[in-house]
Amino acid sequence: MSQQTGSNRNAQGSSLSALISTLAPIFVGASVAFLAFLFLRRRYDRVYVPRTYLSTLDKSQLSPKPASSLLGWISSYTSIQDEHVLAHSSLDNYLWLRFFKMLAVMSFVGCLITWPVLFPIAATGGGGETGIDILSFSNVNGVGRYFAFAIMSWVFLGFAMFLISRETILFVNLRQAYLLSPYSVSRISSRTVLFVDVPEYYRNEKHIRETMRNVNTVWLTHDPEDLADKVDDQTDAIQKLEKAETKLIAGSLKQHAKKQKKNKNEGTDGPTEDDVRAMKRPTHRLKPLIGKKVDTIDWARRELHDLASTISRDQHEFRQSGAKESAIFVEFETVAAAQIAFQQVMHQQPLHFTAKEIGMTPDMVNWDNVTLPWWNVKLKTALGTAFMAFLCLFWTIPVAFVGVLTNVNYLTDTLPWLSFINSIPQQIMGVVTGLLPVLLLAILMKLVPIIGTAIATTFEPTQKAVQMRVQSWYFAFEVIQVFLITTFTSGASAVVSQVIQDPLGAPQLLAKNLPKASTFYICYFILFGLATAAMQILNIMPLLFCMILGKVLDKTPRKKYNRSGLLDGIKWAVFYPKYTNLGVIALAHSCIAPLVLGFATVGFTLLYLAFRYNVIYTLGTTVDTRGEAYARALQQLTVGIYLSEFCLIGLFAIGVGDNRLSLGPLILEIILFVATILYHMQFRKAMGKLVVSLPGDLLAEETRNKHGDGELEKGDTLRHDRNLDVQRPATGSESSDTTVFQVPQSAAPPPKQSGIAGKVKEFFFPSTYASAAVLSKHVLSPHLARPVRTFTQREREEAYMHPALRTDEPVVWVARDEYGLSWKEVQESRRVIGEGVNVTNQGARFDEKGSVALEEGYVAPASVNGSRRITGGYDLY
Repeated sequence: MSQQTGSNRNAQGSSLSALISTLAPIFVGASVAFLAFLFLRRRYDRVYVPRTYLSTLDKSQLSPKPASSLLGWISSYTSIQDEHVLAHSSLDNYLWLRFFKMLAVMSFVGCLITWPVLFPIAATGGGGETGIDILSFSNVNGVGRYFAFAIMSWVFLGFAMFLISRETILFVNLRQAYLLSPYSVSRISSRTVLFVDVPEYYRNEKHIRETMRNVNTVWLTHDPEDLADKVDDQTDAIQKLEKAETKLIAGSLKQHAKKQKKNKNEGTDGPTEDDVRAMKRPTHRLKPLIGKKVDTIDWARRELHDLASTISRDQHEFRQSGAKESAIFVEFETVAAAQIAFQQVMHQQPLHFTAKEIGMTPDMVNWDNVTLPWWNVKLKTALGTAFMAFLCLFWTIPVAFVGVLTNVNYLTDTLPWLSFINSIPQQIMGVVTGLLPVLLLAILMKLVPIIGTAIATTFEPTQKAVQMRVQSWYFAFEVIQVFLITTFTSGASAVVSQVIQDPLGAPQLLAKNLPKASTFYICYFILFGLATAAMQILNIMPLLFCMILGKVLDKTPRKKYNRSGLLDGIKWAVFYPKYTNLGVIALAHSCIAPLVLGFATVGFTLLYLAFRYNVIYTLGTTVDTRGEAYARALQQLTVGIYLSEFCLIGLFAIGVGDNRLSLGPLILEIILFVATILYHMQFRKAMGKLVVSLPGDLLAEETRNKHGDGELEKGDTLRHDRNLDVQRPATGSESSDTTVFQVPQSAAPPPKQSGIAGKVKEFFFPSTYASAAVLSKHVLSPHLARPVRTFTQREREEAYMHPALRTDEPVVWVARDEYGLSWKEVQESRRVIGEGVNVTNQGARFDEKGSVALEEGYVAPASVNGSRRITGGYDLY
């Protein structure tokens, strides 16, 4: 009886029910989220349009403010081109949008190529499938039809490889134009190289200058462990003092407001000093639970007084005679000199004096790791990789369970105790096999990059290196767990009873049923396309902080400023692998279950539109990879091509046992597989260095120009910038729409292409019609023709010093009130603390409810946000 029921279920198939059951609740939820966005965006500018007004951004970095009407913002949004992001945000953010555009185009073209041929072939294949399974390879019975799948794989996978290659070439050209723009070369970081494992002899500025040419500044690193602890103690004391002062003053104001309300507003005098003294003063324990309880304000003032003089003295001693560590930062006079040093072998012994990274900003340096010896880094890298590999295997257990859920109704034939599943209504069963596995898998995957980031942070020298390392780890994890394991377990669970009855027929059964796993990935694309896009545009976490959590957690001016004045950025190590794997899934199923490509097209388009809104209006850049995360994601996409070809080879090979006619498509697929490997190897070899370095022919012009890049920071009032076609003021305060730069200046690029014919030329011949010269002149100009502002002497000297050695004056920031309570507290703090700490009540005030509010347009000192010298992705260096 159970076998008959199970067969019935099999005949009906769960794919269509799972699809509908997944689509319905997600569509409803996404619609609600979008409607909420339409109404809330007009009320919460900080959540939905912060890039249009934040004072921490330069005017050139602001986006046009969209209309405030319910739907008026759409015209403003669509009128902005993606290239706006290049000029007003960052290269990484622009390439993030381009990644989704490329995936959407690839999937859409795949639909145009495969659907007209493979849908009729599969639908009439005579395999006896029902639902959406009739459109997959599993419904094909006659091996003669295999030729159609083989030929389509040649056409579409060949196009996919061409598209990836084309995007890589365009990325290289764009990166060259961007990094050699006047804006980019004027930054100190663009000419600064980090060297690690430096022998003791070279830990000397004189010897460095003798070894390298065109050196501008040398920063020798120190490891001021004790001093760093004192700076941390100072920061802790400042935060405790700010919190206590805010609590004391707010309490006094609220108590006074109650008295006024009780006395029906009789008398206008504010709270007196006696009222403040009568308040219960904030206290804390010096040690948790068992420590002595002290008055927080008095303790923090004394602590800051003692630490200020000690820190200043220790900083001076370290600078004069501190031990030199094995890492140095070297700023060169030109980008060309920096690139030569970065690509050069500096020492005769391997793994010594290694040029580790170029272009990192000071806030991206992991100071605890730059001085680690090479063997320590190699050991931690190996152990970290081994642990992530183990984690990948361990994660197979819960992920396999998720895969089994997608076809759990088929298990009733083998496991009678699961027969109750047959009585579950079809709609609920669709949710169990469609929506539930997708949600469980999404939750499981969120933990992996957190673990990977914690591991990589123990040995990588910069935040960029951490992101790149975790991107590789997490992508492998995504492919193995989200794709391969889930696909196999989903297909295997559908035929487990038949495999047990006929083990020798297992390969054929799995080959027939593995394409059915596409149902799960169609649901997966629905989840990411609708739900993720909706949550992205709703911006749920910033919204919660703005509406609820911020009022509870952000009590002091500092916390409010850091929450409202700084923009979040995309975590490349988390997001790229996730969506690259979606591209891999689409490619892998493209010629086996081409229906996936349709859902992929819609999903990637929705994600592009949602992320586009956020990149234009809400996001900054917290980690600058100079586009390298995008380049790596492009190469990782080729995994989908290999998997698709390999899977087709397996399916055709199984068919050979039944009919020798399968030998033809098998040979065709093997030839395609070998050709793909050979082409990919040659392409990577040709493009490898261009992805991470700048070419000599573009840099040669820089050295021929007597006005070198180094002058960009020297404050010339009028000069002819490198690769600029016009003269202009180099103040960094304004830019002219007629200012054009071109890289290289000596090139004679074709004009910007327009019309359909122009787009076709640009698409198929990026080396000519989308070269660095074309992109710099017609896309990046005039936006990046303006250098950054002139640096002060102290900023230049302290740029790559350890944060504990920098002389930024720490700030105690208290909000002011109308009765002068905070001013009296500021004066008393200044008296007790003395010099070395700035105590201020500017830029913030207490409102009538006793809550802290920031003054619009106020820009806090750099030390308010600690070592984070960036606001919205635009860093000082």
